[in-house]
Amino acid sequence: MKDEKQRVALVSIFAAVLITGMKLIVGVLTGSLGILSEALHSGLDLVATAVTYFAVRMADKPADKHHTYGHGKVENLSALFETLLLVITSFWIIYEAIQRLLGAEFEIEVTFWSFLVMIVSIVVDWLRSRALLKVAKKHNSQALEADALHFSTDIWSSAVVIVGLVGSLIGYPGADAIAALAVALIVLWVCFKMGKKSIDVLLDKAPVEETKAIAEALDQIPGVLHWHDLKVRQSGADVLVEVNIHIDPAYSIGEAHQLSHEVEQQIVLACPRAFVHVHQEPHSTNVKQ
Repeated sequence: MKDEKQRVALVSIFAAVLITGMKLIVGVLTGSLGILSEALHSGLDLVATAVTYFAVRMADKPADKHHTYGHGKVENLSALFETLLLVITSFWIIYEAIQRLLGAEFEIEVTFWSFLVMIVSIVVDWLRSRALLKVAKKHNSQALEADALHFSTDIWSSAVVIVGLVGSLIGYPGADAIAALAVALIVLWVCFKMGKKSIDVLLDKAPVEETKAIAEALDQIPGVLHWHDLKVRQSGADVLVEVNIHIDPAYSIGEAHQLSHEVEQQIVLACPRAFVHVHQEPHSTNVKQ
């Protein structure tokens, strides 16, 4: 699992280096402001991808005496960082688009190489966003999910540059500014949802779906007469669970331990990658069901 996450992040870094270099070379040779702007955007992506790679490596480190719950939240912090980079990029795109629509002078030079580098960029970004999203879903990695989002938005920004190139060819150079505004607003909405998700995890907000699944599993376990104080929080791809269960007072220590073990197993079945702590209490008839 660890190797797969790190491998897909490392491949993404190499792809970012390739795309950034191609855009920079073609942008300088053609003098295209749009492609040079995309080179800057891709350079930002390279920084974000490198941060993701190191975050994934750090998050997979085992727990130690200084980080007893592991290092999983490094992934959530990385995802928040990438979201902020996307927000900054989106506002920059909006600013540039408005300036152009208000009459700022700009020049888009249309060449064969201009179209080629943007098409190659779209293909590479589509391939790596799919690969990243597949691994992110498989391992519940928020850092890789944010990376996949980042590159999927790059597809749209590259498409906007192509629209601008085509618009210049047919006499409407402002077409790319209008398309850029639409894309930037969509990206900001996605950033809001992604950022909220990262902040919720960093603030230990209980995940709704996982909490519901665990509660339903607890209700079905024979021997658990009552349960309360269920606490669920996420740390990267892991889910940390604490719960108090009430058991028959006549149970021996061995029987109580066996029941706790079964509770842990059922919770893990309901919520993979859960780390569970169960506290047992003798059941009393005074407890409200």
